[in-house]
Order: sequence, then C-alpha cells, then structure tokens
Amino acid sequence: MNVPLDPLLISVAAPLAVAVAIALGLPKRWAVKLAYAGFAVPALVAIDVWWRFASAAKEVHGYAFLTNYSTGLDRLGIGLKLGLNGISLPLFVLAGLVGFAAGLYAIQSKAERMKTYLLLLLVMQAGLMGTFASVNVFFFYFFHELALIPTFIMVGIWGGRDRSYAAMMMTVYLTLGAMLSLVGLIAIYVKTGATSFDLMILRDALASRPLGEVTQTHIFGLLLFGFGILVSLWPFHSWAPLGYGAAPSSAAMLHAGVLKKFGLYGLLQIALPLLPFGAAQWSHSLAVVAGVGNVLAIGLVTMAQRDLKQMVGYSSVMHMGYAFLGIAAGSVLGAGGVVMLMVAHGFSVALLFLLSTTIYHRTHTFEMDQMGGLAQKAPVLAGLFVAATFASIGLPGFANFWGELPIFFALWNFSHGLTLVALTGTVVSAVYGLRAAARVFFGPESEAFARVAAVDPPADIAWSERLPAFVLVAALLFIGFWPKSFSDGINRALMGEPAAVVASR
Repeated sequence: MNVPLDPLLISVAAPLAVAVAIALGLPKRWAVKLAYAGFAVPALVAIDVWWRFASAAKEVHGYAFLTNYSTGLDRLGIGLKLGLNGISLPLFVLAGLVGFAAGLYAIQSKAERMKTYLLLLLVMQAGLMGTFASVNVFFFYFFHELALIPTFIMVGIWGGRDRSYAAMMMTVYLTLGAMLSLVGLIAIYVKTGATSFDLMILRDALASRPLGEVTQTHIFGLLLFGFGILVSLWPFHSWAPLGYGAAPSSAAMLHAGVLKKFGLYGLLQIALPLLPFGAAQWSHSLAVVAGVGNVLAIGLVTMAQRDLKQMVGYSSVMHMGYAFLGIAAGSVLGAGGVVMLMVAHGFSVALLFLLSTTIYHRTHTFEMDQMGGLAQKAPVLAGLFVAATFASIGLPGFANFWGELPIFFALWNFSHGLTLVALTGTVVSAVYGLRAAARVFFGPESEAFARVAAVDPPADIAWSERLPAFVLVAALLFIGFWPKSFSDGINRALMGEPAAVVASR
C-alpha cells in the first residue's frame, strides 16, 4: 500500500526535482538556493528514518518503511519497492549526510558552470538514496547507474590533472564491473525461476529451493569480480586513486565515500544470503587477494605517495581490503564489522578529500614536501585533519574502530596469518597518516610554501568549509561513542538471516 508522504521516495525525488528545475533553466541565484534544499532534504529524511527505525513496524526479513509503486513493468518483476533493513539503513544515512556535506562544499566552491555542476551532483545524490532504499534488485542496479554517470562527466569537465585519462579509466573499469554485476544479478533471477526481482521474494524462493553448488559458485564469482571492480579489489584498483586524484572534491566525496560501497553492499545484501555455498568456495581466494593485495601491497604503495590527494585515494583502496576480509571471514561478526566499516570509511574518506582540497587552496599544491608549518596559520584546519587521520587509522572514539575491531576478531577465527597481515596494515596506515599530518602542518615551512605564503598569506578554514567538515566529524564521533545506534539493527538483520553466515570451514 502506498503512503502519500513516503520518506524514502521523498529522499530520491527532492534532489531529482531540483536537478530537473535547474535543467529547465532556473536562474543561477535560485538554482543555488534550491540546491541547499535538494541536499538537505535527503539528510533530514535519513536522520528521521534512523530515529524511527527501532520502533517502526517490521515486515519479513526485517524491512521497515516498505512501499510499492507500479512501474508498468510489474509483470516482468520490475516494480519500484522501497524499504530499509538493518543493513541498508546505515548506508542510507551515510548517503544522506555525506551528500549534504558534499553539496554544501560544492555550493561554496565557486566552480565554473555552477548550475551544471550542482545539477550533476543532485542527480548523483538522488541515485545514491535510491540505491540503498531499493528492495527491488533491478532498481538497486538502476539507481547505481544513475549515480555513476555524473561521476564520469564531472571528472572529465571539472577534474584536475590527467582528467581525460582518469575519466576514461574510470569509465572502462566501472562499466566492466557494472556489466559483470548485471550478468550475475540476471543469472540469479533466471535460475531461481522467480517472477520478480524483489529481493525479499528471491530470498524466500532460494530458501525453499537453493541453487546447486556449481551454479552458486559460478554466479557468486561473477558478482564477486563485478562488485569487486566497483570497490577497487586488487588488482582491479588502478582506476580509483587516479580517478579520485583528478575528480573535483565533491564528486570524490560522494563516490569514494558512498557510491563505492555499492559493491560491498551488494555482496552483503544479495550475494551472501542468496549464494552461501558459492561464497564459501570463494572465501579463501578472496581473503588472500584482499589481505596481500589491498591491505599489504597497496598499503606500502600509499606510504610512498608524496601527493596528498593521491595518498588519500590509495588509502581508500587499502581500507576496502579490510571490508573484503570481513566478508571472506564468513561470520555474522565479520559481516557486521563490514557494514560499520563501510559507514565509518565513507565519512572519514569524504572528510579527508574535503580537507585535502582545503589545504590545496592555501598552499597551491598537493605535494606534501612543499608544505609544512600550516598549523601555525590554520590551527582549526590542522585539528580537523588530525581528527580525520585518527579516524582513518581506527583510533578508539571514532566510528572506524568499531568497523575494524570486529573484522579482526572474525578474521582470527578464519586465518591467524591473514589476521597478522591485517594488523600490519594498521601500522602502515598509522605511518602514512601521521607522517602526512606532520609534513603538512608541523615542522618548518618548506621554501616553496614560504614563497606562496609571502604572496598569498593562508587563512584558517572558513565557516563555509568548516560546516561540511563538522557534519562529517560529528558523525564519526557520534558512531564512535554510540556504535549501538547502528550495530543493534545490523546484528538483528544478520542474525535473522542464517543463510548470510557462510560456512567457510
């Protein structure tokens, strides 16, 4: 039954409506004012549904706020069905808050062709909200593509160095990943014999008639490689640091912070519960690739970076390795840690990209060797960057701690050796993160920065930049001190789905 004021539909429709208004020729002054609403409404809806979720009526598989909308393709199983469970709710909140911060930063950025820039970001925001609110697998995929297309355009037009090559690389890799994922999703639909792409119906069908072991292994492999490419699983990761290094800040915040979680979310919400045997067959290979490739190898590459934005991009690839290790561990504890880490990483990496550009505006470079001593001139900026660094390396008190810790415990039961590799990665991330903070903000000024400061004295971070940064820091601290605000719902969703626990041994 449709609800007249469905909050989930509003979260998608509001930014999309503003984008359409801008496309129809809305004057720039009104476009900017409406853009505030376009980014604020999804954030407010996300906070509202999070607040009401615990007491909301739950249907099968723990979904709340369920609504159905006819699309005219219902006989093909393609209907717009929106709802949230304990796994999708945290990602929905992440999308709303990071989108709000990215939108605020974009509005004050004074980008060229501001109307088009905001239009694309608003379309991306609508797609993100729809991705994590969709219960129908078809629209889960459709909204991801809706959010992905603006990324290529923004990198190609507003990107920095090597933007054309970066846009091409992102297009090739992400299109390949999306196509493999689509083939895997269609294969599930066909092999189940279900009459709908509704995830709840697919789960019920496979609970009574599981797919054969060989079929599960093949389909899970398609989804693993397809979703894995989208999440920058090693060695299909090279598009990510290159693309994020070239992308305008707000686009990098939305993609690295939110859209990149599509693949991990798809594995947790779709692949693991529907294909448990296939997941078990791939678990050891996935763990080795993620541990040795993403965590260790990319961690060392991150240490070698001298470009601040490239360092943040590579660190994002590295931390996705922990998420893959949590999935490979095949337990409720590991899967719950992955959801928490996705949310925490989304907030922290978005904050780091925002602050990296803020630093660039004061030093006119991303080269860390040409900085130094910025803390004396921008103490608030220094404090925010140090906080973001502490969050990224998993310091207690920040949300990332509650993502990494359960993964380490789950991984210990899976493989002692890979646990040691993962723990080595935390040392590596602490080295490159703290060294970056030291090079940028502390110690003597470099000669290059001294010359820049003499001509254009750097000021501390402005309020127009502080506000989006404060939103992200507040989210990291809130979850860090009250992890149960999300973890209780996550655990209930995972415990309520026994098939989601992979019998890997």
